Amino acid sequence: MFWRIAILCSCCAALIGGCNKTPANGPSVGAVQLTLDWKPEPEFGGFYAAGQDGAFSRHGLNVTITPAGEGADTWQLVATGKTDFATSSADQVLIARKQNADVIAIFAVYQTFPQGIMAHQSRGFKSIKDVFVQPGVLLAEDNSWLHFLENKFAPVKVQITNYSGGIAEFLADKNISQQCFVTSEPILAKHQGGDPQTFLIADEGFNPYTTVVICKGDLRRNNPEQVKSMAAACREGWRDYLDHPDAINATMHGLNPDMDLQTFGEAAEAQKPLIETDETRAAGLGTMTLERWKDLAVQLANLGVIDSSVDPGQCFANP
Repeated sequence: MFWRIAILCSCCAALIGGCNKTPANGPSVGAVQLTLDWKPEPEFGGFYAAGQDGAFSRHGLNVTITPAGEGADTWQLVATGKTDFATSSADQVLIARKQNADVIAIFAVYQTFPQGIMAHQSRGFKSIKDVFVQPGVLLAEDNSWLHFLENKFAPVKVQITNYSGGIAEFLADKNISQQCFVTSEPILAKHQGGDPQTFLIADEGFNPYTTVVICKGDLRRNNPEQVKSMAAACREGWRDYLDHPDAINATMHGLNPDMDLQTFGEAAEAQKPLIETDETRAAGLGTMTLERWKDLAVQLANLGVIDSSVDPGQCFANP
């Protein structure tokens, strides 16, 4: 009985860690941890696909995927050695390096910033600007994109209050707008009878790479093959998820039952054009450019978030 229980526990651990198996005569497996900055949802589907369909193990990696939850500063976990890899965003990487944290981005899922603001269609807004220059309430976290929009549309009339998650407040009051991932909360709001109108922040000129995989610079310098393998496995996993999301959605739904399977499917479809672009079709999924990093660094410096001491060229690599 003891051994049966032990075997069962091992199988469960494999499922949570991404169902990785070492192929016969395959590469030696290195155990690493990937920490997500949210819970299992389609924005992470390619990572779960890389585990479930064997991309991690084919590249010699035994990856345990751990959701850190809302508001986690995952770059700090990487910088302090508490996780090997994590997901974050390009602006957070620049902020981390401003604080002398040796973190670097190696793969970018979202080529277009998926953050948006949703308002009620009944208010008749034509753009994000209307959200800021007309009276009402905006639920939003204190973040770089918010400072960018406040600066762009100053003076603002909307009352900005902290966002605590969910869509209940939005559905209850037509005067409330809120931050969202355009692939998530608007879909949920429609399912619950709401009338969301969504505006993409990237359309206003603030477009950081998002859901970027980061690691310590030391790891890339001392173990470049492992970092290269991680990026390659992520690329394969995301290709698989973009093409065949259903099985992975079922796995993530089991880990996050708060999101129903219909929403998983709709979100997976909605995010495709934000992930795969003409540029990634030419250069590969997850690819980043120095020009984009430089533009973001200038924007953050203009907002006083970082200064010119941060070198955008040290913030990323395309292994």
